[in-house]
Amino acid sequence: MLATRPEPSDVALEARGISKRFAGVPVLDDVDFSVEAGEVHALVGENGAGKSTLMKIVSGILTEFDGSLFSRGRSLRFTSVREAQAAGIAIIHQELNLIPEMTVAENIFLGREPRIAGLFVDRRALGRAARDLLTGFGVALDPETRVGSLRVGEQQLVEIAKALSLEARVLIMDEPTSALSPSECERLFGIIRKLAASGVAIVYISHRMDEVSLLADRVTVMRDGRRVLTAAMAELTPERIIASMVGRDLSLATPPHTPDRSAEALTVHGLGLSLPQARGGWKRVLRGVSFNLHRGEILGIAGLLGSGRTEILETIFGASMGRREGRIVVDGAEARIDSPRQAIRHGLALVTEDRKATGLLLQSAIRDNVSLPSQPLQRRFGLRDDGLETRLAREAIAGLSVRCRSDEQVVAELSGGNQQKVVIAKWLAIGPRILLLDEPTRGIDIGAKKEIYDLVFRLAGQGMAILVVSSELPELLLLSDRILVMQEGRQAGILERREASEEAIMTLASPRRAERAGLRAGPATAHQPERPGGSENPPSDAPPSSPFPMSRQ
Repeated sequence: MLATRPEPSDVALEARGISKRFAGVPVLDDVDFSVEAGEVHALVGENGAGKSTLMKIVSGILTEFDGSLFSRGRSLRFTSVREAQAAGIAIIHQELNLIPEMTVAENIFLGREPRIAGLFVDRRALGRAARDLLTGFGVALDPETRVGSLRVGEQQLVEIAKALSLEARVLIMDEPTSALSPSECERLFGIIRKLAASGVAIVYISHRMDEVSLLADRVTVMRDGRRVLTAAMAELTPERIIASMVGRDLSLATPPHTPDRSAEALTVHGLGLSLPQARGGWKRVLRGVSFNLHRGEILGIAGLLGSGRTEILETIFGASMGRREGRIVVDGAEARIDSPRQAIRHGLALVTEDRKATGLLLQSAIRDNVSLPSQPLQRRFGLRDDGLETRLAREAIAGLSVRCRSDEQVVAELSGGNQQKVVIAKWLAIGPRILLLDEPTRGIDIGAKKEIYDLVFRLAGQGMAILVVSSELPELLLLSDRILVMQEGRQAGILERREASEEAIMTLASPRRAERAGLRAGPATAHQPERPGGSENPPSDAPPSSPFPMSRQ
């Protein structure tokens, strides 16, 4: 049932009959959408459904389109983002829109800096305004920190603070929690509720159904550039929303498999990391982390933002810039890993958390991206083997169901989910025995998530050892045989699948909750993995004929 159109006096923003084409290809087809003052209206759909394009139109980023925009019955037509902001419309982009070389304060107030006599930037007032805004948001960031030195999740918080500083009447949030920890998400949810209670209209774009259920008053579902459903959240279920998004039923299930408990693929003893500070000295970000990872096992890593999750993967892979401590044992032999090249030689591969910044050559073809890490292995007489590169790329496209025109398509043109498959494919091309995944489903839709999950399970079933960092606790609980919980750079504990729950993870991850529970962060015993209902047959030693596991259609 479609929701009735609200009265003009209540409508903070309305789009009527919006259509848009790119190079003659329709991406929006006669879309109606509205959000009321004080409402949280969730806009959902798979990647490529048209959500972001619609929001770029209403926020003044795209100015050529068919249809009309209204606010409280008044017609609008923007020729720039500044005009939209002047009309009270602000957007938080999924892709971060920050300047790395500038400070946190400079990014938040870019173009709106307080000035002395209208000429010179008042840096004291700028820092004070940024600090007050961040403090009100509950974010412990130094306004003078250079944004390029921040983690992706911290940069996401700066982007959110920047939008909040505009004091908009309509706030569009495109995947605002994609890089946030659970505690940061809770803080953001509180701010959203407070803004809505003050009359701000919020358009909330998310692939996370738990967030939609928790926050939304109404939900609009888009598919293939069309609006297929608008209804009150109270009338919907997550299952109905997902079915409307993808046009089919999706079930997220854990296929039975049993890790080979007799074979340790990776053992880490006393892993530590200290990073140099801009003002001199060193900061300890990892202390005494120890665990083991078996063949065919999926070991999850949980923790709050800044707890050291990503640093564990980077240190193991030789990609961290700092002083490293501890021992790494790969397949029973001690491994000295001081660089990614050495890690690759030992059979490791790392899928980084930011695919656009560190995972892909966005303006290069799929073929070039897939072959990149394995080029040293493919060269003949010092020259690239074009035939082999083409074969690898086409095997990756078929095996991972990458939706594209051909292996020559530029990666930047792909959806987020297909870009992530290309990142994974380039590492599978080298035939790794240990796969490190950092936020493997960040910013991708529910359909692409399921495909990534299926891929991870298939790889584990073939005997690959997999280490997964994720900010989404339901994702970790679904994927992991065991979960290592980090707290402020220390190992707080390792939970078996049967022990793991969101409450148990957060108790270990949060210093105050752990203290109340009588727990302290420190070395923990690495338990043997168990998965109920698993097969008794260990993974086969025989490698597949192709490095890419064929997807089940």
